[in-house]
Amino acid sequence: MLIKISTSELDLLKTQAKQSQRMRKNFNFHKHPDDLLQRMLHAMNPGTYVQPHKHETSDKREVFILLEGKVAVVEFDDAGAISSFIILSHETGNFGVEIPERTWHMLIALEENSVVYEVKDGPYSPAHDKDFATWAPKEGEPECTEYLSNLRNQIKP
Repeated sequence: MLIKISTSELDLLKTQAKQSQRMRKNFNFHKHPDDLLQRMLHAMNPGTYVQPHKHETSDKREVFILLEGKVAVVEFDDAGAISSFIILSHETGNFGVEIPERTWHMLIALEENSVVYEVKDGPYSPAHDKDFATWAPKEGEPECTEYLSNLRNQIKP
């Protein structure tokens, strides 16, 4: 059976993201955490905070393809300085990015109702999936808003 990505699926996910306290929502296409190819949609809104992280313990690559909106994908060095970034948007003509394993990164929603399709190596193990950056605030900490604002100021095209 075909797995479809249509306006109705995106609209539902965007509504769920707006209603979420985290201002984002994902939908998994893969059936099990053990699947070797993880595929999902992420709907997100400005202000959501994805703590910088890397996939080192289990060496996973990630691909993000923009479907709607505008999203910054930021890469950091080991000290937490921005080493590279890309603005994914139809305006810029940048539609996707692949992040190598062992690379510090995060996504920043720059427009309401932004949606990306993610493909990542599996399997998924919550205990070993992400190594979070100790140089950045943890999700939910009061410093997240200021940290996110400072990053947005640094990545203006």
